[in-house]
Amino acid sequence: MDSYKKVMIMVMLLAIGNAKFSTSITICNLTREERETCEPYVSGENSVDATRKTFKACCSVMAKADLECFCRYKNSILLSYYGIDPKLALELPVKCKLRKSFKC
Repeated sequence: MDSYKKVMIMVMLLAIGNAKFSTSITICNLTREERETCEPYVSGENSVDATRKTFKACCSVMAKADLECFCRYKNSILLSYYGIDPKLALELPVKCKLRKSFKC
């Protein structure tokens, strides 16, 4: 379970962090726009209008992500740099009801 948590933190890190660098980079099967879809759910910023529709979109994005690819980034310390709340990031996969069928 610990490796799963680390991977999901990395997923959120890359979803938000890399979106700030380029619009054309696809990372672990996610485009910038797809990565930005999950920002309201990992940043903890109450000013973002996080609706049910955008939550479903975020879960769809996470379902298509190459989670094994994110394993390469599991030890990154950039979460706080990009404003990602680790607690929120860890809750997202559970809320999206994603399968935990892989290990790093």
